[in-house]
Amino acid sequence: MDKKQITKERLKDWLLEIKNEGKQLYAPVVKKDKTDFKRIDSIDDIVWEHLQTTQSVKNIVFPRTEKLFSYRKDRGNVELEDYNPDRLPETVVFGLHPCDAAGFRPLSRIFNWDTPDKPYNERWKRTLLIAVSCTRCDEYCFCTSVNGGPGNTEGSDVLLTPVGDDGYLVEIITEKGKELYEKYNRFFESVTDNINKEEYIAQVPVRFNIEEIIRNLSGMFESDSWKTRSDRCLGCGACAFVCPACACFDIQEDVGGNSGCRIRCWDSCGFSLFTLHTSGHNPRSMQSQRWRQRLMHKFSYMPERLSVVGCTGCGRCSRACPVDMNIAAHLEIITETENER
Repeated sequence: MDKKQITKERLKDWLLEIKNEGKQLYAPVVKKDKTDFKRIDSIDDIVWEHLQTTQSVKNIVFPRTEKLFSYRKDRGNVELEDYNPDRLPETVVFGLHPCDAAGFRPLSRIFNWDTPDKPYNERWKRTLLIAVSCTRCDEYCFCTSVNGGPGNTEGSDVLLTPVGDDGYLVEIITEKGKELYEKYNRFFESVTDNINKEEYIAQVPVRFNIEEIIRNLSGMFESDSWKTRSDRCLGCGACAFVCPACACFDIQEDVGGNSGCRIRCWDSCGFSLFTLHTSGHNPRSMQSQRWRQRLMHKFSYMPERLSVVGCTGCGRCSRACPVDMNIAAHLEIITETENER
């Protein structure tokens, strides 16, 4: 891993040049009272310090809705237009935090578990992540409990850590990051001091042991506690839609006359219709079963099948929940309850 330094003004110049060369540049911006990732028109729109955006950046490689293919029928003949990756732009995402960058690991495992997913992989191939370490946290952050951290490099191509009033430590992590640095190396300086980035990043306390969670959940499928812990859940799906690691989707047909297309759109295992069969039978007819599925999938099934936890500890689900269901608090209870037995 190479390390460099860059000043804030030179960083702005670097991002401006990336944008002017035709790449789509996404960064945190303020809209009304929310901070979210948007494609920016001006470097001045970027929010340089934020605790957390409302939405994650997963929609850049896994859009909320995406056309998989289209077709047209004419006198018994069907003309099919398949997914065309040549239309996808080169994209640079700046300002995401390590918990967002880490979310692409479980997403990539999901979309390559059986048959590699072409739309996801083609978008991911054209996306580069310039993340920024967290210097602040709140009571919802628990990245250190799921093998992450406010200065974690996993998932990022380049990681910037604010050091001092006007500079950043630059860690160049992947081959894509190295290629980007080499193209624009005039903006960077050598590291002159022995900088310890741990002195500058947020201190996020560890709230539970993830290995204990995985172990305990394996024997809790029939536990009566799921109903008690899910009593407040509305099944609104807000937690899934803001999560950087959730990948549930539905496939729908949009047909009109002799033409149509097949569309993939976000879904949630918390929705009551998610598992409804054509027969009318629903194997998860109760909200407690759907809440159980959410936690078991992220902290039991994914570690078992994909060797990755389906959570990055960003805390968005708890911030977005209209009835204050805190996933980290529930996980703490699982650890305490099972350890008492």
